[in-house]
Amino acid sequence: MAADIVVFVLAWLLGSIPFSVIIGILFFKTDVRKQGSGNPGATNTLRVLGPKAGLTVLLLDILKGFIAVILAKYFCRWPLFSTSDSMALAGALAILGHIFSPFLGFKGGKGVATTFGVILAIEPWFALPVTLIFFATLMLSKYVSLSSILALFGFTLLTLLFRTGQYTELIFSIGITLLVTIKHKANILRLVKGEENKFVFLKKGKESNA
Repeated sequence: MAADIVVFVLAWLLGSIPFSVIIGILFFKTDVRKQGSGNPGATNTLRVLGPKAGLTVLLLDILKGFIAVILAKYFCRWPLFSTSDSMALAGALAILGHIFSPFLGFKGGKGVATTFGVILAIEPWFALPVTLIFFATLMLSKYVSLSSILALFGFTLLTLLFRTGQYTELIFSIGITLLVTIKHKANILRLVKGEENKFVFLKKGKESNA
């Protein structure tokens, strides 16, 4: 039980690491929360600091979700939880840590990249269709927010279709999809109004709503 608690705390702390802010301040002397959309995530980092910083943050945010789940897979042995239950809980904690980071005053990004890392660890077979949904939507619409939301709804649909007996995973997929969608509330309102910015590479410091 003690080992499980340590893993869950580590999963939350790992998810809480604000790589976008750390990389921006250390290497670019720029706080991404004060530029572009102000969102401390990979998309805003890419637009404010450029592709190298953006892709680095993207990979690190994915990795922290992935590692949190893998830690639970190999170290959680609490009899009250199955391994799949522990993996889902660790993944959820990593995502919550990213969205409500204690290092950023319990604020954070929208959790999309970290959620993908969790999906990659929990359901690697779902990662490819989720990725295809994201990029197909992005190519057609040019909206990162819409692409992210539809990709997560795709994950939930896949879980409902192919994991009907795994109730913890069903609860996880539905709950995380709803949470990330709520975090995109402002984006959804701009999409409805036709005011959402499309995904383009912007010059450093230029406004972006992603």
